[in-house]
Amino acid sequence: MSVTSERPRDKFISSYTELSVAVRASGLMERRRGFYISRIVATVFAFFAVWVGAFLLGDSWWQLGLAVVLALVSTQFGFLGHDGAHRQMFDSSKANEWTARILSGTFAGLSLHWWQGKHSKHHNAPNQIGKDPDIGNGPIAFVPEYAAGRTGIYGALTRRQGWLFFPLLTLEGAVLHIASVRTLLGSKEIKHRKLELGLIALRLTVGFVLPFLAMPAGLAIGFILVHLGVFGVLLGGSFAPNHKGMPLVPAGAKVDFLRRQVLMSRNVDGGPVTDFMMGGLNYQIEHHLFPSMPRPNLKKVRPMVRAHCEKHGVTYTETSLVRSYGIVVRYLNAVGLSHRDPFDCPLVRTYRG
Repeated sequence: MSVTSERPRDKFISSYTELSVAVRASGLMERRRGFYISRIVATVFAFFAVWVGAFLLGDSWWQLGLAVVLALVSTQFGFLGHDGAHRQMFDSSKANEWTARILSGTFAGLSLHWWQGKHSKHHNAPNQIGKDPDIGNGPIAFVPEYAAGRTGIYGALTRRQGWLFFPLLTLEGAVLHIASVRTLLGSKEIKHRKLELGLIALRLTVGFVLPFLAMPAGLAIGFILVHLGVFGVLLGGSFAPNHKGMPLVPAGAKVDFLRRQVLMSRNVDGGPVTDFMMGGLNYQIEHHLFPSMPRPNLKKVRPMVRAHCEKHGVTYTETSLVRSYGIVVRYLNAVGLSHRDPFDCPLVRTYRG
């Protein structure tokens, strides 16, 4: 599937320039240092408070509740690392980079280098086959061609992958740790490789050793498993509603920036609780259009973006969290059955027209 006309593309490039100028004039691209400093201090405090609580509780099943709280705190560090990697926090690129590196490694056990490489490719080509690593050919098939070639038990699981998606998310925390370490061990040329490995090793040591010092062995194992499982669900569940179930872009298609980011993204409404639990990623359209915009400003720019899309006939998708998860489940089951209907790309229809 190829693009045969550049005229619609030129139109929307001009449209994005218009929007970008208006947004910058509004002041919403300016840093929000107070927000980030207070959020970092509060999250670090919460992290240490959880471990103090674990030692005070001792032999109590309430420890599993603390494991859930620790997973929530770890997820917030993941969001802070994400914001720093996008240079949302401070004016200095080095300050953003080092803040993201330290917070991600020390408190979430994730590598900044691994995250930046993967996430940058996603932002450059969201939902584009062969370019977006988030829809690559992994355990979950996001492209019908990937699912069609699977047979036996693997094929049977793929046909039901929508229902298996959330159980599989419980493994996502461990998968992220492994991917971070594997990437750092894979090349000695990575900048700050030893430091990132050291920070991740420190975080994993704390996470796996302190529970055995604070509580009986059986309870400690439960604490670790609950923390990893909930961490995976919270972090993976924050990214999944944003693009899964939106149109896929053919590998060879060339798409203007505005439509590439808006048509392939989905916002999730819900208020302050949703904003906190999803780390601002529920404003996915605005984040993709302005990736360096501070998190608290994404909600403020939303009316401007929505009005701009309506003016220029670009579909702006927003729904509730529950409905977005329903879309994800149905979408993945359709892919597992190699159905092609969910992949009718409106971009290709527009350009061919």
